Amino acid sequence: MTKHFRDLLLAAILSIASLQALALDSQNLPDVDEGVVSISTIDPFKRVGYTVGDVVEREVTLTIKAPYKLLETSLPIVGYEKRYRGKVIGIELKEIQHSKVEHKDYATHQLKLVYQVFTNSVVAKNAALGPEYLQLVNTKNSKQLVKYRVPSLDIAVSPIAIFGQVKVENNMSTFLEPLLLKNDQEKTRLKLAIGVLAFSLLALLYIFGKHAWLPRMGGNFAKAYRAIKKLPHNDEGLKQAVAAVHHAFNQTAQGSVFNGNVDEFLESHPNFSPIRAEIAQFFGLSRQVYFEPSAAHSVGSNPTQWLLKFTKQCRDCERGLIPTSIEAGV
Repeated sequence: MTKHFRDLLLAAILSIASLQALALDSQNLPDVDEGVVSISTIDPFKRVGYTVGDVVEREVTLTIKAPYKLLETSLPIVGYEKRYRGKVIGIELKEIQHSKVEHKDYATHQLKLVYQVFTNSVVAKNAALGPEYLQLVNTKNSKQLVKYRVPSLDIAVSPIAIFGQVKVENNMSTFLEPLLLKNDQEKTRLKLAIGVLAFSLLALLYIFGKHAWLPRMGGNFAKAYRAIKKLPHNDEGLKQAVAAVHHAFNQTAQGSVFNGNVDEFLESHPNFSPIRAEIAQFFGLSRQVYFEPSAAHSVGSNPTQWLLKFTKQCRDCERGLIPTSIEAGV
């Protein structure tokens, strides 16, 4: 068992040594001529905030013109930790996927490189994916080896926890977008509040409005209500007010309405049914004003004020609203 373990350990050491030698050999090779290799990369949008265990993916597309070909043995090896100036930076190649398409005059290589972060620090620090050195061989001269350097990608590794006080404005990365607070919930609440406010204002305008241009605001009793408000509080004003209400009833019924046919009026205009008792009081007041000065009307000592409140009730009824009681005021 001990001898087997020694063999495995020796093999691992030799493997690491060979990888390092391969990396050094690749870096010492001459660069490939300009224009032989073209590259495009799909880099992660996120460049900062990586912590221990995070995975970073990068896609590289290489187009290599003939007579050069890629030595696939020079592709990055899974498990090899990235180094910077000879020091391990704590980023390891976790997975590599390679595919190629060969054409007559060139070949296209697709590389998907998956890195994993295995480092941590008490402060944020810069790190890099790459550079990766690839070897190319000239097929017309098999002894001519050159290298191509896949550009590195700069990222920032953040600590899991921050010790002490940190001033955010002094630690903003140029890769980091402006920090924006999400206000979706507040926007929804604001829209609901504005909707409720608008509905409430429209309801108040409809209930207390006096303008005839509003829907159902130019009714007969609305006109009578506006007219009575302008009349003086004396006997002549009371007569004119009673006449205005009689006119409103007749216009609404399209005929004469008097105490004897109130039931017929309510049957054809059921919106007025809630104020059946007040209608009876009105006709009692009308009889006292025009025919029997001594007749009881049970509307109180200020009949003009009562009549104004009654007309408002009738106005609400013709608008399809629930009328307020006389005691509730105007």
